[in-house]
Amino acid sequence: MATLLFVFILFIYIGLGVPDSALGSAWPAIYLELGVNVGLNSLLSFLISLATVTASFFASKLINKLGTPTVTALSLALTGVALFLFGKANYFWALCLIALPLGFGAGAIDAAINGFVATRYNSSHMNILHCFYGVGVSITPYVFSLTLASDNDWRTGYFVLFIILIFLALLMLISFPLWKKTTSKTQDEEDFKSNDLSFKQLFKTFALKSNWLIFFTTCALEFTVGAWGCTYLVTTQGLPESTSAIYLTLYYAGITGSRVASAFLCRKFSCGNILSFGFAVTGAGVLLAFLPVPPAIKGLCMMLVGLGNGPTFPNLISLTPTSFGRENSQAVIGTQMAFCNMGILIAPPLFGVFAGLISTAIYPAFTAVCFVLMVVSFILHQKSLKKKGCSLFKKI
Repeated sequence: MATLLFVFILFIYIGLGVPDSALGSAWPAIYLELGVNVGLNSLLSFLISLATVTASFFASKLINKLGTPTVTALSLALTGVALFLFGKANYFWALCLIALPLGFGAGAIDAAINGFVATRYNSSHMNILHCFYGVGVSITPYVFSLTLASDNDWRTGYFVLFIILIFLALLMLISFPLWKKTTSKTQDEEDFKSNDLSFKQLFKTFALKSNWLIFFTTCALEFTVGAWGCTYLVTTQGLPESTSAIYLTLYYAGITGSRVASAFLCRKFSCGNILSFGFAVTGAGVLLAFLPVPPAIKGLCMMLVGLGNGPTFPNLISLTPTSFGRENSQAVIGTQMAFCNMGILIAPPLFGVFAGLISTAIYPAFTAVCFVLMVVSFILHQKSLKKKGCSLFKKI
C-alpha cells in the first residue's frame, strides 16, 4: 500500500516543477505582447519566490490543521487556477497579483510532500521524488516550444499547464484513501502527533541554524549556476549561445542523474558519506572555473557542480526526522523550504547586481563563496548534531 501511494506521490510532485520553468519559457512572448520592459520578469520572479517563502513558514500549521492530502490537493488546485489566470491577464499589474497565489501554492506543496516522505519513507525514496521534480520542470519548456511555434501563442501554453495541474489535483483526490492506509517507514500502524512549533522556538536550536544555512547555500548555488552559467560562458568565455545551452542541459542532467545514483547509493552508504563525496565533486567544478582552462572545460565545470550538488537537498531533507525528531519534522521542513527559497530569492538577483557593477567574470568567485559557506555550515551542523548524539554519517 505504501509503495502504491509513493507512485501517486511521484506523479503529484511533478506539479511542483511544472510552474517553475513557465515564466522563463513564456516571458520572451509575454513582454512583447504586453509592451513592458524585458527586465520586469525579475519582479514577477521575486513576487513568486516571496509568496513561496511565506507559504513555507505557515505550511506546518496548515498541514496540522487540514492534513497533508487536503493541503496538497488545495495547493495543486490553487496553482492550476493561478496558471489559468496568468494566461488570461492583459496587464502587467495583473500578473503581479496572480504571482502571489502561484508562489503560495508551490510553497505549500513543497513543504507538505517533503514532510510526508521524510517521515514515512527512506532517503532512497526522497532522491527519487526529487528526480520527478525535474520531470515537471522539463515538461513546461516543451509545452511552450509547441504553442509558441504555432502562432507565438503563450496563452495556450498556460492553459495546457492549467489542465496538467487540475489533473494532478484530481489524482490527489483519488489517492485520498491510500494516504489514510499507508504506514510509516518504521511500519508503525499508529500515526504520530506532529508538533506545531513556532519559528521562535525552532530558532533557539543551533543545529537547525547551521542546517538552514546549508539549504540556503545549496539552493543559492544551484539556481545561480542555472540562471547565470550560460551568460558567463557566452560573455566571458566567448562560447556561442547554442553551445552554452548544451552545457546548461548537461548541468540539469547532472543534477537529475546524481539524484538517481544517490537513490541507489543510499542503500549502502550514509547520507553524510554521499554529501561529502558530492561536496568533493562540486569543489572540483568550482575550482576548475578559476583555472586557465579551455572554455569547453569551463562548461563541463557546470556539469560537475550539478553532479555534486544535486543530492544535497533530498538527502538533507531525509535526515530531518533523525536529526530533529520525527514529531518535529513537519515544522522543521517548513522552515527548511523557506530558507531554500530565500536562497533562490536572493542569490541570482544579487549576482546580477554584481555582474552589472563589475562583469560576469565574477561568476567563479560568487559560486566559490556559496560553496565555501555550504561546506562550513555542513561541518558546523555535524558538530552540533554530535553533541546531541546524532550524526549525518549514520545510515538510516
